[in-house]
Amino acid sequence: MKSDSSASAAPLKGLGGLLRSSEPVRSGPACSLAVDLLEEAADFLVVHLDFRAALATCERAWLSLASEGLAEEPAGTSLEVKCSLCVVGIQALAEMDRWQEVLSWVLQYYKVPEKLPPKVLELCILLYSKMKEPGAMLDVVSAWLQDPGNQDLPEYGALAELHLQRVLLPLGHLLEAEELVTGSIAFDEEQRLGGLHAIHSARLRQTQEHSGSQQTQELNQEGSLSHKFQSLLMLLHQLWDSAVSYFFCLPFKKSLLVALILCLLVVRFDPEGMHISPRGPSRSSDW
Repeated sequence: MKSDSSASAAPLKGLGGLLRSSEPVRSGPACSLAVDLLEEAADFLVVHLDFRAALATCERAWLSLASEGLAEEPAGTSLEVKCSLCVVGIQALAEMDRWQEVLSWVLQYYKVPEKLPPKVLELCILLYSKMKEPGAMLDVVSAWLQDPGNQDLPEYGALAELHLQRVLLPLGHLLEAEELVTGSIAFDEEQRLGGLHAIHSARLRQTQEHSGSQQTQELNQEGSLSHKFQSLLMLLHQLWDSAVSYFFCLPFKKSLLVALILCLLVVRFDPEGMHISPRGPSRSSDW
């Protein structure tokens, strides 16, 4: 997915500026080997477009740092090299359409989200957001922002804004978004107002979508009831037509016999109504 990757090899041009520390540089044979492997991985990625080889070379570089105990070192050249190795590795995985593995691949080296370099975290947010899977970054970014050691970094505000726009709002986590905007030191007054406006707009859209969903459901229910009622009417009409057809198909003699029986029943239950006296009504004096 060359066109879908949010990562970039541009940070390889300079290994400084996007780091968590400015402590004195520590160099050694293992770190020198890792730098050489980093350059080799960058060549595989950018020049040869051999993404599998680029990823494998990054992993070899990490192993060389681990062998000398520098993989856990929090400062110096090793930190810069590790950050750049992650950038190349993220790019390589994305190019091979293995972007789902990016977060787990990065965390196998940094162990916990709080230790991720800002640039690596930014690339992960952008990548998963672009691939419509921002939920994968929710807990990771929240843990990173809550870590006191990260709140003094110059990239903290930009990452908090990115978390708001690319993770919380797309997921509809509006309460958490409000807490971030109103309670975080990362936002100045203007940014806070802009964030609250974005949250308000998202809430309106959420309400409209919910209302539209309810209306659609009601219309579907009404349509279902109407369809059932029409089906019932059609069934009754068919039964009526069948009964009428059956009656008219009866032989004439049978119909006449039925009419005669009905007349006899009437006479049986109302004999006085069928008798007319020539003398008129009787009087008591006749007795």
